[in-house]
Amino acid sequence: MKKRARSTSRTASKRLDIRTVAQAAGVSVATVSRVINKVPSVDPGLAKKVWEAIQKLGYVPNTQARALVSGHSKLLGVIISDITNPFFPELIQGFEDKAVEVGYETLIGSTNYDLQRMELCVQRMLERKVEGVAVMTFGIEEPLLERLSSQGIPMVFIDLAPKKKDISTIRVDYQKGIREAVQHLAVLGHRRIAFIAGPQRLHSAVTRLEAFRAATREIGLKIPAGSIFHGDHTAEGGERGVAHLLALKERPTAIMCSNDMTAIGAMHALAHAGLSIPRDISLIGFDDIRITEYMLPPLTTVRMSGGDIAASAVAALLDPSAPPKEVETRLIVRQSTSVPAGTLSDLHADASRKRLSRKS
Repeated sequence: MKKRARSTSRTASKRLDIRTVAQAAGVSVATVSRVINKVPSVDPGLAKKVWEAIQKLGYVPNTQARALVSGHSKLLGVIISDITNPFFPELIQGFEDKAVEVGYETLIGSTNYDLQRMELCVQRMLERKVEGVAVMTFGIEEPLLERLSSQGIPMVFIDLAPKKKDISTIRVDYQKGIREAVQHLAVLGHRRIAFIAGPQRLHSAVTRLEAFRAATREIGLKIPAGSIFHGDHTAEGGERGVAHLLALKERPTAIMCSNDMTAIGAMHALAHAGLSIPRDISLIGFDDIRITEYMLPPLTTVRMSGGDIAASAVAALLDPSAPPKEVETRLIVRQSTSVPAGTLSDLHADASRKRLSRKS
């Protein structure tokens, strides 16, 4: 029994290689190599034998070795800023799905806004010989970009990109969705609308704040300086923003947030303060990450489709000469927005709720 166990162990540990496949298929090693690398001139009958042997043996081709032979890694890189923000995993999923469709794998790097981690991401991309990099973050240093572009590696950015060859830009129409959000609050009767912005070092956060200011000016609303709080696109930043806004002499009746994570933090802080959403304060986020639909109440938010961004990014990497893509945003109305407390509409709604309560 012991001898048989040792023999079985040695057999299981024997490493499968291209020679084993060639022997099992009854073909040359060169033929197996051509089949694995999908050289079209291989005889279909021989190719069938090779694939049958691969399946029977459970052989997994060495993709890195194939890349050295073919000169193509079939690998695309994605650099993101914050893996803990649910928007980015959703974006990565969309990117990977699209990449698989066109025969590519994905290498992911998360920087957490740290320069050293960013350097490591770029180094890994170069070492693995990626065929393109989607830079889904902001503030990447120019020398790091130069390391990628000097190797002729196509890159794609969101919103803002250096003007270099083989670098594409995906533009997001922040204005449309934020304008819809402001008008939605105005129609409900809100006049004291506050905004919890993102970090000023991020171009996207600055653009969202500018879109909010433009939308309020358009309908004649004046937003006091104190009604704009500069957060950091985290739940904790949303909590700090609410603490600041609730301390104002005139408390806002509605709060817009620069992203959904900020809005989730704001929800927590408002509940902790004993306030009801939307009965006391209406709340709107930005991104439409999946979890917002399951918050209590479900969050009204501006949808920026990570799937659309991902599909555009893959397309741009495969064809850098294509014209720039634009991703639309739009308001998704759920249950975190309502008429301001104390208005005539609110009083009518409250009276209706009381009548229904008495009947029940």
